[in-house]
Amino acid sequence: MTLLRVDGLPVEVREGASLLDAVRVAGTELPTLCHDDRLRPAGSCRTCLVRADGRITAACVTPAAPGTNVTTAQQDLCDLRRDAIELIVSALPPHALADGSRSELAETCRRLGITPRTAAPKTSGHRDDSHPYIELDQDLCIACGRCVRMCDDVQGTFALTLTGRGADTVVAPGTGGPWAQSDCVACGGCVDTCPTGAITHPGPGRGITTAQPRHQQVRTTCGYCGVGCALDVVVDENKVSAVLPALDGSVNQGHACVKGRFSHGYLTSEERLAHPLVRKNGSLEPVGWEEALARVADGLRGAVETGGPDAVAAISSARATNEENYLVQKFLRTVVGTNNVDNCSRLCHAPSAAGLSAAFGRAGGTDSFDDVGKADCLLVVGANPVEAHPVVGARLLQQALRGASLIVADPRKVGLAHQADIHLRPRPGTNVALFNGLAHVLVAEGMTDPDFLRDRAAGLDELVEMLAQYPPARTAELTGIPAEDVTAAARLYGRARRPAILYGLGVTEHLHGTDGVRTLANLAILRGAVGDTGRGYGVTPLRGQNNVQGASDMGALPDMLPGYGLITDPGTRARAEAVWGRTLPARAGLRIPEMFDAARRGTLRALWIIGEDVCATDPNSHQVADALDACPLVVVNELFLSETARHADVVLPVASWLEKDGTFVNFDRRFQRVRTAVRPPAAARTDFDVVHAVAAAMGADLGCPTPAETLAECGRVAPVFAGISHERLDREGAVAWPCPAPDLPGEATLYTDNSGSMTRRGGNLRLEAGDHIDLHPLDAARLGVGDGTEVTVESRHGTARLVARLSDELCPGQVFCAFHFPESGVNALTSHHADTVTDCPEYKVTAVRLTPGAV
Repeated sequence: MTLLRVDGLPVEVREGASLLDAVRVAGTELPTLCHDDRLRPAGSCRTCLVRADGRITAACVTPAAPGTNVTTAQQDLCDLRRDAIELIVSALPPHALADGSRSELAETCRRLGITPRTAAPKTSGHRDDSHPYIELDQDLCIACGRCVRMCDDVQGTFALTLTGRGADTVVAPGTGGPWAQSDCVACGGCVDTCPTGAITHPGPGRGITTAQPRHQQVRTTCGYCGVGCALDVVVDENKVSAVLPALDGSVNQGHACVKGRFSHGYLTSEERLAHPLVRKNGSLEPVGWEEALARVADGLRGAVETGGPDAVAAISSARATNEENYLVQKFLRTVVGTNNVDNCSRLCHAPSAAGLSAAFGRAGGTDSFDDVGKADCLLVVGANPVEAHPVVGARLLQQALRGASLIVADPRKVGLAHQADIHLRPRPGTNVALFNGLAHVLVAEGMTDPDFLRDRAAGLDELVEMLAQYPPARTAELTGIPAEDVTAAARLYGRARRPAILYGLGVTEHLHGTDGVRTLANLAILRGAVGDTGRGYGVTPLRGQNNVQGASDMGALPDMLPGYGLITDPGTRARAEAVWGRTLPARAGLRIPEMFDAARRGTLRALWIIGEDVCATDPNSHQVADALDACPLVVVNELFLSETARHADVVLPVASWLEKDGTFVNFDRRFQRVRTAVRPPAAARTDFDVVHAVAAAMGADLGCPTPAETLAECGRVAPVFAGISHERLDREGAVAWPCPAPDLPGEATLYTDNSGSMTRRGGNLRLEAGDHIDLHPLDAARLGVGDGTEVTVESRHGTARLVARLSDELCPGQVFCAFHFPESGVNALTSHHADTVTDCPEYKVTAVRLTPGAV
């Protein structure tokens, strides 16, 4: 710590702190128009001038040295700071300080009594409102550079620049064209940091930033991806005015992405379901809740009477809270009497649970992302975090720019690949061979940790014998990656002091996805980079939906109870039975693909789907639709009339993540609070209330009257969660599991001792209106396909119509397409083939034929 004096008071600050930090500790606030604590200091505005040992200096860029005597309140300093601000204001139009302005500059001027000059300067009138979420008024720009540094230093997009000379210098998109056509990814960081309102977002929350929040503010956790960003939701009269990234967010640390920050327009969409719907004479008709619940209860009872408890199944939701997922599986097991419950992790990360459990013992990543942020070598496999997990992608990119080695393994030239030291491009479906090839080099060149392997690993001899089959030359034959690149990547990882592995669906969604996870985990084990060894940060899966980890944690799985206890284990069952007061079925239930098979066979007679559009997201979508049509009762909980809901017999309108209370678990096992920001519209209810209501309609009481009491009960069923409660999360913000007692910290580091239903209803469509299929220019020339050409894509399973986009991100002979838009029909192309261990679909490999034009 550093000790100095500020205005006569002794002040202690951390090593490396600035004089501005010291002044703030002393309780004095200075204007800081060019400064943001998240950015490197610039010292350009000269509004934070202080006197340090007799010398006038900008506090933000001056280090706090021991024994320094700092003064801030002398009149000459106050006059200098005021003069600097008045000079800045003199170049701005009057509306910069108009009544109601919420900018940092306006607040500073009001505090100092500074008013705009009577004679307004000439203005250019240049505004850019081409973007749905961000507006630019260059007349208000003071060229402080905060937005540029935010874009560069935090987001890593480099989309903004300062253009012009002298007093005419202003911010502009780096491409020179309209903002909407720039490289901007709409993270909103520039909006947050702009001190004048030159960059803002349109709508009722215009001008509200992290620095200047207004109205009621509710802290919650983002409901889009699995990163788990903490957000502050600004509410006015039950409407969301703005969503701000929490500066003290445990994962995002004051950052956000376009979805979490801006994609809340769906809340007030006219397409929101306002009433329950029940199928009558072939059509879905609005009804009251009492009639809808009676139809569900009667249908469930009838299915059990006809085919027994196993004639009923439920697909729980990775978008629902932990407490809701817990209630769903409890309802199936204690009210219906079946283990037929699953969630969408079956389609994405079931191989992670199986592979990580087999390799390490628990179904979660080994380390917190905070630790991964200290790694000096990053191996990113089968993931595109720059696009799919932008907050994580930005932090990884900045880490690489600060000097960490970066290895990217992906068939496509994804975002991080452009900054990678080595980009490995395996043929699709050859992950296992690649990981074994890397492991071969680690063993052959002595880059393993013998002590760790001796004390903490089993099966080493068998592994080494198997790895002998994967020398670099053989690995090159199998994967298409040059042998020298395999060797170089292994050396980069093996020689790093603190390597870390992150992976995504490019590892799991394969025929051998579980094997891929296990062989990838072998790299960390061989290197000794697991636990608190100080030699690395293990293996971290990047989860897709916001609560895909939590849905499985809560036991929404056919073979596992909360906490991943096997349903076939008598001791695990006995603990749950003691809490629930019911005997549980001992046989594992149906997985999602098996549910659809059973429906088509006629043995599954009731299926409850909670918050999943399976017709859009599950493979071989034609067969999925056939299964729904064959099932006598299909109940769907949804916000909108999705394609799946159109096949339902009962549709129940439910609340979104901004309208409910509970918890989520993010990709590195952190429990975080979800809080109600606004009330759901019309007759919509939370999934929590709906499950309770269905149970009551069947004459059952699930207990757990509140989400807080539900999580407490879950801790009694699953001791790994026993130390986590709403009260503790309200106090501490986030707690990682396992956490077996309230007085114990969560284990952020393990093994220390051995669909778009929301984003399609908002401004995002102005940025990307449909799916594309990416193909290499050489393939395009051979097929006679031009950039932007409409093409027909056929597989053995179905047909889709897409727009071609030429890209060298792929190798010749390969194509790539996302499936954000159900109308494109991409999932009609995919097969029913799945991972041999978990039934996770093989989304990543499908043979297709392209022809120009639509059919």
